[in-house]
Amino acid sequence: MASTPDGMAGKSETGSDAARRSVALGRLRMRATLSLGRLITLAAPLLGIVALYLSLSWFGVFRIVPDWLRLTLLGLFALGLLASIWPLTRFRAPGRAEIDQRLEAENRIANQAIATQDDRIEAADPFARALWEEHRRRMAQTIGTLETGLPRSSLPMRDPWGIRVAVGLLLFVAFGYSFSGNAGRPGDAFVSHAASDAPDVRIDAWITPPSYVNQAPVFLTGVSRPEGEPVGAIEGSEITIRIGGGDADAQVLWGADEASLGPVEQADAADPAGPAPANAMTWTFKPAADGRLRIDAGRSGAAFAIHVIPDAPPVAAFVETPRRAVNGALELDYTLTDDHGIARAEAEIVPAEEPRADARPLFDPPKYRLSLPRRSAQDNRAVSSHDLTEHPLAGQKVRITLVATDGAGQEGRSETLETVLPGRRFSEPLAAAVVEQRGVLALDANNLQRVYDLQDALTMAPEETIPNLTHYLLLQSVRGRLNNARSDEDLRAAIDYMWGVALQLEDGNLSLAERRLRDAQNALAEALENGATDEEISQLMDELRQAMQDYISELARQNPANQNGEQQQAMPENMLRQRDLDNMLDQIENLARSGARDQAQQMLQELQRMMNNLQAGRQQRQQQQGGPMRQQMDKLGELMRQQQQLMDETMRADRDRQGQPGEGRDRQQQGQQQPGEGQDQGQQGQGDQSLEDMLGALGRSQQELRDALGQLQSELEALGINPSPGFGEAGEAMGDATGNLEQGETGQALGDQGRALQALRQGAEDMMNQMMQAMGDQQGEAEGEGPDRNGNRSADDRDPLGRPRSTTGPDFGSRVKVPDEIDIQRAREILDAIRKRLGDQLSPDIEKRYLERLLDLQ
Repeated sequence: MASTPDGMAGKSETGSDAARRSVALGRLRMRATLSLGRLITLAAPLLGIVALYLSLSWFGVFRIVPDWLRLTLLGLFALGLLASIWPLTRFRAPGRAEIDQRLEAENRIANQAIATQDDRIEAADPFARALWEEHRRRMAQTIGTLETGLPRSSLPMRDPWGIRVAVGLLLFVAFGYSFSGNAGRPGDAFVSHAASDAPDVRIDAWITPPSYVNQAPVFLTGVSRPEGEPVGAIEGSEITIRIGGGDADAQVLWGADEASLGPVEQADAADPAGPAPANAMTWTFKPAADGRLRIDAGRSGAAFAIHVIPDAPPVAAFVETPRRAVNGALELDYTLTDDHGIARAEAEIVPAEEPRADARPLFDPPKYRLSLPRRSAQDNRAVSSHDLTEHPLAGQKVRITLVATDGAGQEGRSETLETVLPGRRFSEPLAAAVVEQRGVLALDANNLQRVYDLQDALTMAPEETIPNLTHYLLLQSVRGRLNNARSDEDLRAAIDYMWGVALQLEDGNLSLAERRLRDAQNALAEALENGATDEEISQLMDELRQAMQDYISELARQNPANQNGEQQQAMPENMLRQRDLDNMLDQIENLARSGARDQAQQMLQELQRMMNNLQAGRQQRQQQQGGPMRQQMDKLGELMRQQQQLMDETMRADRDRQGQPGEGRDRQQQGQQQPGEGQDQGQQGQGDQSLEDMLGALGRSQQELRDALGQLQSELEALGINPSPGFGEAGEAMGDATGNLEQGETGQALGDQGRALQALRQGAEDMMNQMMQAMGDQQGEAEGEGPDRNGNRSADDRDPLGRPRSTTGPDFGSRVKVPDEIDIQRAREILDAIRKRLGDQLSPDIEKRYLERLLDLQ
């Protein structure tokens, strides 16, 4: 037989190799498929036992049944687990013949084509071998790609009732139930009922800051924090730990570190940190330094690191030296600073000289309550003014120290300044003598005989020295009071009576009205600071309105009518009207009702300072009426008024000159108009002549004002006041305006007159400052206050009504920013929302307590 060609032989060898590789891969896959099928069959009992155990655990059966049944079921499952493992020991790997048979059956291959690939021919005949190889090649072509199919188990034959399906469905349902709150756990079978019946332990721990801090509590539990991060607690804070459902062995440990932990005593049941649930234990303590807190409650526990934040003492400092207000009140300008707010502050006033060893003073040093700065103030600055002229130390040298106290009771003291306590100035000699006697007796009761001697000297010739019989009777009543005094209390009452007599001698009923007004202001200020109710605020506001009305009425009754008229003519923009005072009082009440009590206190202080100016106005008018400085001020005011009037007339002339509507143009149009161009030109000529005459008159008036200004400068130099450079600039501007008016340049003249008026205003301000400095030096030297009392007043210094202050001395007071209607309405809306939330019965107690702290109800 002819041999096979080389090309055919190569193709035959290639096809045989591919067939062998396909058969090898198919046998490997079929081996895994047959092994998996047998493992499923052998592991079915083990998987069933595990599925039943998980199903019963998730359904909570082991929690429900008693312990003996739980242990029995656990034993049965253990035996079933061991029995289900035994079939796995009989596992047998599939053989090649079984694999080839399964492959041929799955791929429908006939004539044992797969087994043929491994067979070998023993014949040596070339023809037989070639015939065999051709047969193998043809069988390999029938193999192709082999499929193994899915694993097959014998479970359907062994479980004809489908128990395996019921077990799988039970496991699926139990797995879904395991996510509920009542589901059990696989470990419940190993837990005794005695341990599982123990109640759940709940641990709540929080830090309550001091009440004066006005901060919300800081929760220790229920908040995720980095491990080891300390929790800040302000010094004086209280740590509360509450354990609910714990046993009696629960304890709380505290110490500087883990080695020094010690138990914390449990709080009394009647003194918890709040309403506690039943069977709850509470611990409360205040840490003094940094440390660690550990809570042990059986199966539960917690640990925290606590960092105590120090509470620094307050800082008090003077901004300016103590000064005297225009009405004699002591005015202090200061700053109060604290990291958590100031609780109260006062000025400590003591005599500068130590009293004698045998002295018997009848009065304690005066009490001076300091107003606290506004919470929104950036510089923590405040100003307080109190009238201490009634105290016996008035007019004496004293030492003043600011003392601020925070909520923790820590005190901060400022530097001590020595000054003269302002006293009231009495223009009536008898009143001043009574006040002098009163001071001598109040500082030392042993000086009673000396007071008698002073009274005897005063009444030695009453028909000549005391022409008013009422005044003499008042002095004799003082002598009777002193003679009938049997104790220090009687002497104190007599001293108070002496002050009332001095006021009666000085001002009559005006001083009594002034005292009622001051008492009403102090009562309202104290109520605002102590957080009084709206009803109390309304009642005190009514009392203040009545006291102010009485004082204004009495002041108006005693003021001469001609003085009022002169004051209104001189400074009409500073006239204080009853309507203005009523508006301020209404605004104070509205601020207090809307919750802005800091602004209400500031407004009340400004009102008090305005009344101080009003109280001192009569004395200032008496001192200034007819004085040379006052006369020069009046001349300057009249000069400025005439310059303004001349400027207005120049503006009207400028309008006429440019042909714009004006008075001159109107006067021309009012004349009778006749037809004809000649008549129109005649009227125009007459108008031009009239305009030239008007400009000439304006120029002469401007020159007269310049001459008057020069004369005023000379008179000021004679009084020792250096004329301001502004007066020189005003004179030059007036000269330029005169020349421009004579030349008919009304536009340039207006500019010159504007410069002159501005320079006059600047010169008037400088002149006022020099006069106030001179007057302040004289008053300070008379009372021992020195030059520290004086200073320059800023040009925009105005009262709370937006008007320039009508004081004759410098005013060091800061201005108050009054909230506008939008701020007040917003504050009211916030208060209404807080009150509505507080009235909700469903609100948590801790939220209600927080809202109450916001409203300062506690």
